[in-house]
Amino acid sequence: MDARLPYIPETVTVHLGAPTENAPNVTLPFVDYIANVASSEIYPTWPESAIRANIYAQISFALNRIYTEYYRVRGYDFDITNSTAIDQYFVDGRDIYENISQIVSEIFDTYIVRRGSVEPLFAQFCNGTTVTCAGLSQWGSVSLANEGYTPYEILQYYYGEDIDLREDTPVMGITSSLPDRLLRLGTAGDDVRQIQIRLNRISANYPSIPKIAIPDGVFSFDTEDAVRRFQEVFSLPADGIVGKSTWYAIQFIYNAVKRLSELNSEGIALSEVTQQYGGPLSEGSVGLEVQNVQYLLSYLSEFYNTIPPVSIDGVFGPATTAAVAAFQSTFELPVTGEFGFDDWDVLYRTYLGFLETIPFEYVEGNVLPYPGIPLRLGSQDDSVRVLQEYLNFISGSIDEIPSVSVTGYFGEQTQSAVLSAQRFLGIPDNGTVGSVTWNGIADLYDDLYRGSRLGEGQYPGYDVGR
Repeated sequence: MDARLPYIPETVTVHLGAPTENAPNVTLPFVDYIANVASSEIYPTWPESAIRANIYAQISFALNRIYTEYYRVRGYDFDITNSTAIDQYFVDGRDIYENISQIVSEIFDTYIVRRGSVEPLFAQFCNGTTVTCAGLSQWGSVSLANEGYTPYEILQYYYGEDIDLREDTPVMGITSSLPDRLLRLGTAGDDVRQIQIRLNRISANYPSIPKIAIPDGVFSFDTEDAVRRFQEVFSLPADGIVGKSTWYAIQFIYNAVKRLSELNSEGIALSEVTQQYGGPLSEGSVGLEVQNVQYLLSYLSEFYNTIPPVSIDGVFGPATTAAVAAFQSTFELPVTGEFGFDDWDVLYRTYLGFLETIPFEYVEGNVLPYPGIPLRLGSQDDSVRVLQEYLNFISGSIDEIPSVSVTGYFGEQTQSAVLSAQRFLGIPDNGTVGSVTWNGIADLYDDLYRGSRLGEGQYPGYDVGR
């Protein structure tokens, strides 16, 4: 499953037989493949509306196979077969009808989609005489065309009112969804986010796979736990690393639980394929991603005197550029001043290495770093317990932030306190504790704790409620 929006492939590889049959493959331009299928499946004498409706269905069917990597994730080296039992009729080397070829050349970059989904519809069809199915009836489409139905109305008749035609789809070469790197603790990017989204959906069917708190594209501890448990469930080496076998296994199971190759597909929402990592962060970039980098750089600056501390303000200014360049120099990375995926992998993995040496227990007055995993409703571990202790201490001075029970479980009471703390600190109030929220709460705790130890009349720097 590609994390991008669907596209029209330049070529398609067809297996001339059933999937397991020892038969040759042929690779040809996608437009030629569709013209061949249409010439093999339908008649050129049919009404044009019927011809166009059938070709839309054939395009969508083929694109569904390609977009979901239906055969590739099963280990095959082709995109579709010519077995009419499971795919479309294709006759290698056959003559193509001229009127069909002309129509295909006009509409080959248009496919059917269910509203609210992005993947090409699995546009099942059958001849409607000797074989019937839940999808389009080829001979039935002729009858509808003769009654005056347009191609779109014919498709709606068979596939439902909630379909659209996506036009002017870009054409590009087929590329495997498999990343060109191993995904492991510390890596970041849209390929990580894709795995997180898919594992969270799979966990609805396989509850022993833990949920990933925030599918943010950062391979943290909870992502590693989910990957390892997935590997255990599906009898893969349980190393918590996503290589080729685990990547394709996740795609295979995700396709199955979402029913992406069925007419009643659950569908893929646009938010699931929206790219989050558009490129390197550089001077002028702003936002939460910049804050995360600044937080980690600031933490490492306490241990590496070659890395200057930096303000965690979410603005990639000259000071952040200098800190990034110093970090790159320290870890023998290309010194660009921009922050890319390779930089993130080294930075985050180094940060996690420091965390492994720290006992995550609450000690009064001691401020612990961000635990490396977002905390939210349902989280349960020692880092939640530390968070609750911080919130309780803060609530003793700031009325807007309520106290919580120290249980180590992130329930609604803790969520309410976190929301209050975020509003007090001017942080987006989503109820989830990422690095920025943790840092804000920890700094507030530190200031108030130190302030409580100052002499009478000394001011800790925050308005207090009592």
